[in-house]
Amino acid sequence: MCNCGDKRSAYASEPYKLSNEMRNEPIKKMWNDKNFQYTGNTALTVIGGITGKKYRFTHSGDVQLIDYRDASGMMAIPNLILNTN
Repeated sequence: MCNCGDKRSAYASEPYKLSNEMRNEPIKKMWNDKNFQYTGNTALTVIGGITGKKYRFTHSGDVQLIDYRDASGMMAIPNLILNTN
């Protein structure tokens, strides 16, 4: 097999570079994030099933903005309710 002057390994060792346009472009979301309210008695930490982000509810009545990709999984957690306000 041709090694082609070792170009393949040289190319693979270079770090991935983003263009200036890609670095400055904001992330576009398909839907809005959702507010969830905690109704339990103690603190609660939840890890988003899609994003892996940690959401910390420190007290009863605490409201956190949840990434829309994690929102459906949050619906199954006891003491968390979708806040429509």
